[in-house]
Amino acid sequence: MTVKIVIGHRLGKGQAVADGVRAAGGEPVLIPGPGADMKVGDVMDAEGAQLGISFCGSGGAGAVTAKAKYGHDIEFGMRSAQAGVAAVEQGRTVLGFGFLDSEELGFKVTEALLKKLAKEAS
Repeated sequence: MTVKIVIGHRLGKGQAVADGVRAAGGEPVLIPGPGADMKVGDVMDAEGAQLGISFCGSGGAGAVTAKAKYGHDIEFGMRSAQAGVAAVEQGRTVLGFGFLDSEELGFKVTEALLKKLAKEAS
């Protein structure tokens, strides 16, 4: 099973998170350029992605926009990989973080999503 995860970073970063998603067996879709966090919902819809990760200073703008436009279940204002794992386990589909571009975050969130989907499929 593979999962597609969209990553949007306010400053155009997110490569480390994408590396972590890939290392855990997921398929990252990294939105290029500044302001990418505000496009997470749009790109998730276009790509048929299972999860979106948004990064900005407050950790919420991209997630809130994805909820307003597409009705995603969101969690935002997060500052750790463990908070992201908990949000995935609770069924959130868009995660909003402060600037936390780390491979650990991408890996752990992808791992949690794969585990959750496998459990739902059995």
